[in-house]
Amino acid sequence: MMEIANVTSPEVFVLLGFSARPSLETVLFIVVLGFYVVSILGNGIIILVSRTDVHLHTPMYFFLANLSFLDMSFTTSIVPRLLANLWGPQKTISYGGCVVQFYISHWLGATECVLLATMSYDRYAAICRPLHYTVIMHPQLCLGLALASWLGGLTTSMVGSTLTVLLPLCGNNCIDHFFCEMPLIMQLACVDTSLNEMEMYLPSFVFVVLPLGLILVSYGHIARAMLKIRSAEGRRKAFNTCSSHVAVVSLFYGSIIFMYLQPAKSTSHEQGKFIALFYTVVTPALRNTEVKSALRHTVLENCCGSAGKLAQI
Repeated sequence: MMEIANVTSPEVFVLLGFSARPSLETVLFIVVLGFYVVSILGNGIIILVSRTDVHLHTPMYFFLANLSFLDMSFTTSIVPRLLANLWGPQKTISYGGCVVQFYISHWLGATECVLLATMSYDRYAAICRPLHYTVIMHPQLCLGLALASWLGGLTTSMVGSTLTVLLPLCGNNCIDHFFCEMPLIMQLACVDTSLNEMEMYLPSFVFVVLPLGLILVSYGHIARAMLKIRSAEGRRKAFNTCSSHVAVVSLFYGSIIFMYLQPAKSTSHEQGKFIALFYTVVTPALRNTEVKSALRHTVLENCCGSAGKLAQI
């Protein structure tokens, strides 16, 4: 107990990242930088166009703008430090920077789960209840659902991350990853972390499994409604309405399942880093491409006045 009492938090953490493969660091720097620029520019364009074009002041694009801002924030919380570590000899992050990183990544990850479920409900209302859509998805409800997503994610992050910060550390300041995550910080603790792990897994069920269940139920109703549409044109429009959201959900949950739900022995730690790199850097850019394509298609089809604006995207 005296030993634990004397433990203090390190001033810096060493992020080992990909230092075991130094020959790859230059290539990874270029790839990560490229995807980061694409993600920031693409998401920025989506936010700008969806806010400035009056034809896109709809619930669908309101939630897409939220999702784009979330992607920009998530990648920015991780990538700049990763680029600095890939480029320079030092692979460090300050204690405060590490804490901020896992607070933000936890917050935005939980927020995205709820936000994607909210977007699936919006698509359900648009296709299954088209005559009542504007009444159901009124601006106050959309704002309330978006705030609930952001505040819900913030609440679970504040609780779980704060419990992690309070853990006494054993003096080892090396993290064998390229960014700070709560499970990695728990591994450095000098005490039993069962309570922290339980607190982490219970919200994971609430913020991952339940939203995924709601998404599947919504798309079950949507699929049934689409089968009842007799015209090919009507089915095509219904499919285009949902295609970008389905792509986003598939990439997001596919990455989570591949990262966290595989048997422990099926993936080495080094492979896990590259999977995490795909999830944190590549996936937001790919999601951005799918959403931007749907945005261009919708505006060109329905808003001829905006075609010129998006032709260069």
